[in-house]
Amino acid sequence: MAFREVNVNEVKEVLRVWLGVPGSRPPGLRTIAAHCGVDRKTARRYVEAAQAAGLQRTDGVEALDDGLIGAVIEAVRPARPIGHGHAWDQLLGFEDQIIAWVAGDGNHPPLTITKIETLLARQGCLVPYRTLHRFATERCGFGRKDTIVRVVDGDPGSECQIDFGYLGYLTDPETGRRRKVHALIFTAVYSRHMFVWLTYSQTLAAVIAGCEAAWAFFGGVFKVLIPDNLKPVVTDADAVNPRLSRGWTTPSTPGSTADPARIRSPKDKPRVERAVQYVRGNYWSGEEFTDLTEPSGQTSRVGRRRRDRARQRNPLQCSG
Repeated sequence: MAFREVNVNEVKEVLRVWLGVPGSRPPGLRTIAAHCGVDRKTARRYVEAAQAAGLQRTDGVEALDDGLIGAVIEAVRPARPIGHGHAWDQLLGFEDQIIAWVAGDGNHPPLTITKIETLLARQGCLVPYRTLHRFATERCGFGRKDTIVRVVDGDPGSECQIDFGYLGYLTDPETGRRRKVHALIFTAVYSRHMFVWLTYSQTLAAVIAGCEAAWAFFGGVFKVLIPDNLKPVVTDADAVNPRLSRGWTTPSTPGSTADPARIRSPKDKPRVERAVQYVRGNYWSGEEFTDLTEPSGQTSRVGRRRRDRARQRNPLQCSG
């Protein structure tokens, strides 16, 4: 059985409802459970523990002090001498096997937690998925190995990250054939405001057209632009001294500095990397477009919707 932490407010509310209103008929356990949003057996355990601690139905609400609530929680909380429950103890006997599954070998790739859960169940070890995931992460080397470093977003209007993302196919109304559709995505680092430019190709002309539309949308050009290593933009990719095409630097980015991301380094442009997934899943998928001009009219709404969601997560960093 999975362990659930005992909530102080939950215990107090159950006991308050159980005491009832003076002069009226006290409610039953089923009514108490429905009112407090807990299981009937849970409500019974709280009430029985409170009665064992000396609470009576004739007492007032003032009897629900910290001492009584503490005694109830101590009585109903499962015994966890090492900070873990019975499911964790079961997994300790399979620790070496889980480590091998997580690491993989020359014949088998590393297994997922879902597959490990299935294999353990075949051996009679039935544990909650969340407990298994936590056990594999803490003791068996599963999960992210890299250290996460938070990057400062900078000032409003200082940086914009640019990347191409493949979306799918669309019938070209001019030729009548199905063509691949790419999205040139611009993400303002500070506000997460986003602009999407759709194109059938990734030529220099398409990139410049997308940039001009983006600057009109944002109302100006950013101080620093971080594009991906697109061939029309970067003629010679280098981690220190990349060579930019003249067609990119002159007409499309006046007054700004370009700092291309390193090859195969998505961490250099994480804001727009996440935006590619958002555009593909929340902007393109499930829609029926007739040409590129139809979805292009929705880019401002998509950008504002994503910015508003980012503001809900972190309002202090999404105001510019």
